[in-house]
Parts: sequence; C-alpha cells; structure tokens
Amino acid sequence: MTPMTFVYLIAGLVLLVGGAEVLVRGAAKLAARFGISPLVIGLTVVAFGTSAPETAVSVQAAFNGSGDLAVGNVVGSNIANVLFILGLTALVAPLVVSRQLIRLDVPILIVACLVTFALAWNGALGRLDGALLFAGIIAYTVFMVVSSRREGQAQSAEANGTNAEQAPRANAWFIDTALLIVGLVLLVVGSNFLVEGAVSLARALGLSELVIGLTVVAIGTSLPELATSILAAIRGERDIAVGNVVGSCIFNLLCVLGLASLVSPAPIAVSAQALAFDFPVMIAVALACLPIFFSGYRINRWEGLLFFAYYIAYTVYLVLFSTGRPAAETFGHAMLGYVLPLTAVTLIVIGARAWRKQRSPA
Repeated sequence: MTPMTFVYLIAGLVLLVGGAEVLVRGAAKLAARFGISPLVIGLTVVAFGTSAPETAVSVQAAFNGSGDLAVGNVVGSNIANVLFILGLTALVAPLVVSRQLIRLDVPILIVACLVTFALAWNGALGRLDGALLFAGIIAYTVFMVVSSRREGQAQSAEANGTNAEQAPRANAWFIDTALLIVGLVLLVVGSNFLVEGAVSLARALGLSELVIGLTVVAIGTSLPELATSILAAIRGERDIAVGNVVGSCIFNLLCVLGLASLVSPAPIAVSAQALAFDFPVMIAVALACLPIFFSGYRINRWEGLLFFAYYIAYTVYLVLFSTGRPAAETFGHAMLGYVLPLTAVTLIVIGARAWRKQRSPA
C-alpha cells in the first residue's frame, strides 16, 4: 500500500461529488430550456453518460474475447443499479416515482431483460443479436425525446409570454450543455480513480482477485450512477434520481451489450451459470420495481433498505459460491426457501393493495 492509494481514493471521491453536482445542474437547466422533462433527461442523457464505465469495460472485454466479463459487467451493473444504488438513494431521501416510469419505462426494462435473456439462451450473443439490441436503444431514445418535446411544446403553447423571456438567453443552452459534458467527464475520471485506489487497497488487505472483481470493480463502474442519483435526490431533482437508474439499466442491456456484441470478433459466449442464476436475478429485480414503484408512487426508506439488504445478500452469496465455501449451499437454500418467497408474497400484497386503491372511487 502506497500513499498514492489514498490519493486516488480522495481524488476519486472529490471528482465524483463535483461531477454529480455539475451534471445535475446542467441536466435540469437543459431539460427546462429545450422543453424536455427532467425525467426524460435522467432516462436518456444522464443515464447514458453515467453508464460510460460499463460501456468501456464491456466493449473492450468483448473486443479482447472476454465474453464472461462483458456479459457479467452488464448483468451485475443492472442488479447493482436497482438494489444498491436505488436502495441507498432512497435511504438518503424517499424518492417520488413518476407515473411514466410505471406505465412505460419499467415495462420496457422488463421486456429488455426478457429479450436479452431469450437471445442469450443458446449460450452466445452474435452480431445479429447485437444489432437488434442496439436498434432498440435508438428507437427508445428517439421516442422519449420526441414525445417529451411534444408535451413541452403543448404546455408552452398554453402558457403565453414565454418567448419574450427566452430571447435574451438564446445561447444559454451552450453553457448548460458544457456543464453536462464536464459533469460526465468528472464522473468517469473520478470513478476510475476510486476503483484504482480501492483495488490497490483490497490487494494490500489480502483480498483475492475474484472478490475484488465481484465487489470493488462491479460497484466502481456504477459509482457515476450512485453519485448522480444521490446528489439529484438531495437537490430535489428526484425524477433525475430514479430516471437515471432505470435509464441506465435499459442502456446497459440495449446499447452496451448490443455494441459489445457488434464489435466482438466472435459471438460472445454466455456461461451456463449466468443463464441459470444471474439473468433470472436481474429479471426478478426489474419485476420487483413495479409493485414498489406503484405503491404510492414513491420509494420509501424501508423499501430502499430492503433493496440494499438484498444486494448485500446477493454479493455475499456470489463470494461464498465462487470461493467454494460450504456455507454457500446453506445460504442459498435459506434465501430460496424462505426469504425470497416471503418477499415475493409481500410485493404481491403491496401491488394488489395499491391497485385496489387506484381502482376505488375517490
């Protein structure tokens, strides 16, 4: 362990906090200026930008022939985005969920998970599979931006006198765009510094490469999403906080994995372990968002704690299983036999009550 380890850690934290602050400011102003809702900015621009580390890792891994790393990075990041990031953000401040997320974006996320799982079922993702996934993210982005701008223009038409206020600041969009880009760059650089420092610290403490990859690096590539969502929640831009997480998950599946499949010299191999365990976990996590989001259109602190606890349990199981510990089998049976069924029943009850409340007359 060298002094540079702590320099990397401190510099990474500073850049992440500063980058998230600049990014949220620029995104919120840009959304208002172009008539695009903060939710759509969070689902597209912010989500795509904060997923840059995942893009870099998966594309480079696929190009080098490391298919397990490319697929594992995407699936693992999606699980971390919902359970770890959304859970931790809700613990900081309860999150308000837009109706659009429940009606459109979360169902799109679930469909994207199922389509990716189906394409990977034969044990490989080829260029045709990648082209289908990548076409999906293009269609999704175009639809989101166009529909949001139409709604914004309709609202502007109803509120007269807005043109006179916008004229003196016709070029202000350039400053907001610059803030957005600077924030994204700071987030990516900060996450790289923090991962570098954390890996060095983990090695100095005697942790194995496997444990480092499953914990430090997996969480490290999701640090931009974490920093952005927490800062957005603190600043009251909660549409960006939740939209960033959902949008990043959609982006990871359709764009990151699609692009990785397109650039890979050979079809990306998908391991049987990923198909049997990690993909189903990712799909279950996406499905769990619906009753949680639908219940009161908010994510309460106890629900955030539930997400966070499940991510800890998932990580512990992966480490125990990968290192061949005897406790892994007992832990897995306890989760599958008791904890998960009870949670599923709880989520069904929560969703049913919320649905009944929505259907009942005022």
